[in-house]
Amino acid sequence: MSMLRCAVACLAVGILALTARAEDPKPKRLLLVTDSGGFIHDSVGFAEKTLKELGPKYGFEVECFRFTRDPENTKVFNEYAERFRKTTGVPVEKENCGRVNAETLKKFDCVLFFTTGNPLNQDEIKDLVKWVKEDGGAVAGTHCGSDTLYPAKDRPWNSAYGVLIGAYFDGHPWHQKIKVHVEDPKHAAGKGFKDGDEITDEIYQFRPEPYNRNKLHVILSVDNSSIDVKKGKRPDNDYAIAWCQEVGKGRTFYTSLGHRKEVWADKRFQEHLFGGLNWAVKRAEGSAAPSAAKTN
Repeated sequence: MSMLRCAVACLAVGILALTARAEDPKPKRLLLVTDSGGFIHDSVGFAEKTLKELGPKYGFEVECFRFTRDPENTKVFNEYAERFRKTTGVPVEKENCGRVNAETLKKFDCVLFFTTGNPLNQDEIKDLVKWVKEDGGAVAGTHCGSDTLYPAKDRPWNSAYGVLIGAYFDGHPWHQKIKVHVEDPKHAAGKGFKDGDEITDEIYQFRPEPYNRNKLHVILSVDNSSIDVKKGKRPDNDYAIAWCQEVGKGRTFYTSLGHRKEVWADKRFQEHLFGGLNWAVKRAEGSAAPSAAKTN
């Protein structure tokens, strides 16, 4: 009996050791930014709640900045806070504010943008790019994260953000049920969906630049048999949904899904998003090799 007990004890210790190695004992810190200087999505508050509830399950502690501009500009802040509350049902208090700068980034492993307008200034964009390229930080975007920080004559520096995210929004010709084409089922962000799965959401198309399959690793795209491609602008009919890339020492991940609350409640989307986030912080497997150009 003593030998049997010893064998059982050794087996138990071995199992515990394997479990400890399989789990990352220290959760990653995720900063969700929802400052929406342009269109405010009514799903933003629900997204924050979902990420905070599910974060620990997927190894993340989640903090949210609902306003990243100057809260001392009382008129702008109060008007924005009221608009945000009416649309999302979520208040914006001073404790929900923060600047995404070099000092802030030291405290986080990943920043996720669910934003519109200009949530960062020129210096903060420089800080973000440096943090990714030189410090190995991770940037991610969901849905309108690509409808953010457009370059303009008075803000040419915004283009650096577009390069990080991988594309800029160029309209949503389809808000309907579509079929998802899983281009990389082995990627951590490709495992939430099966090829041909249907989902209803607002489907984006992207500007010709900086989107480029020769630079990005496309994970999900639209199955064009499920949409009227004539409604789209792209001559190549390339309607990607999610992709990733390596940028210097860091990584970035983007998914255009997330307009609807129903999508945030969808377990497939949750697995897809957290798979991408865990890949971005180098805690999940997946290729970043650029995809081949799409042919019609």
